[in-house]
This record gives sequence, C-alpha cells and structure tokens, in this order.
Amino acid sequence: MKTDIDIHNHCHFSFDLWLTLIKSHPEFKTKRVELFSSFFDIDKPIDEVAKTVKYYDDLCNTINEVTGGNIDTFEIYLMILGSLDVDIKQINKEKLEGFYLKSEELFLEYKPVIIFENIKEFFDQIKNQGKTVNILSNTGFIKGKTMRKFLIGEELDQYIDFHIYSDEINISKPNPLIFQEVKNNLKDQELPMHRILHIGDNPVADYKGAKDFGFSAHLLKH
Repeated sequence: MKTDIDIHNHCHFSFDLWLTLIKSHPEFKTKRVELFSSFFDIDKPIDEVAKTVKYYDDLCNTINEVTGGNIDTFEIYLMILGSLDVDIKQINKEKLEGFYLKSEELFLEYKPVIIFENIKEFFDQIKNQGKTVNILSNTGFIKGKTMRKFLIGEELDQYIDFHIYSDEINISKPNPLIFQEVKNNLKDQELPMHRILHIGDNPVADYKGAKDFGFSAHLLKH
C-alpha cells in the first residue's frame, strides 16, 4: 500500500492498527472458531459458530464506536456462548482466561500480515526527523497486551513512543477522550493540534474522530 502521508507538516503521527498497518492472517479466524468450538464444547455446526462469532465481533465493534465505550473481550465471548445455547452460568473467569491464552498463542502463530508497504522505512523517515509515533487502536477479541507482543516480535515496537488500546482505558474511537489520551502522552505539550496527524482506515472512528477532536487526519483507502 503506497501512501501520500505528509510527514513534513506534522510532528507526531498516531496510527490505527487493523486494516491500516496490518490485517488478519488468512487462516487465523477459521482456526480461532475451531478452537472456540472445541474449547467450550459447543454442540453446533462449525459454520453456525463462525457466523455467530462474526456477528458479535461486528456488533460489539459498532457498539463501541457508537457509545465510545469498550465491551470487554470476555463479555463478547459470553454473548457468543449464550447465543449458541451454552449455559454461561457454568463458565467462570478462569475458563475464559484459559481460552484467551490459547487464542493468543494461535494469534502469534498465525500472526497478522503487514499491509503497510515498507513500514520500517516509513517509521525510520519519521524518527530520523526527530518526530514521534503512537499506536491508537480499538480492540475486540485481541487485547492490547497481545498486540504489544506481536509488535515486539515484528521489531516495530522500537519505533513506537506509546500505545493506546481501547481495552486498557475503556474508551473507543471516535470518543474524543481517546484522542485526548494521545495529546496527554505527548512529550511536547505545546505542540499545536494540527501538527498531530492520525492515520487510519475507518471514516468515522479514525478520520472524523481525529478531525472533530482537532487533530489532522489521513484516511487510508484500500
């Protein structure tokens, strides 16, 4: 993906993750559905489980965007399980944590594909000009702590000055409070808002959210 991101007129760069820098490994979601189905002993056809997982993934993502809050990963699991006629009263937090650990292992095995062409060279250009970078990502099934592990594994973490994930602060884009969090983390608190550029693929969460807050914004189109 080639970009025409304006490096020169901005001093700080805030990046969305999903469908901006990375996309899911082509096999990951199928493998996760299989794991989910076997781990929780779900007595339904696998395609029904897959459809239900996708439905709640999309729904919770939309709810987070509309309310600006953050539905917890374990709550999403329970909604899916309840919808698939599993007795969720029989499931405790340890079981949910056990599944999360297994799904994290799967995620790091079938790791996301980097779609932002020459990302390291691009980050190098930014850093060589003494400028700063952050990640600002809404999360659903994959928590911020897992994304950090992935970025360390890809040797991208060294370029990132700070990370903000919706599950860690219970706020999702386009809530202005999450963009305020970016502002609060900047070393240079005097930096004018228009010199801060947020880059993402979502017209509402990324582009409009950043613009409404007062940042500059760049919408990536695939």
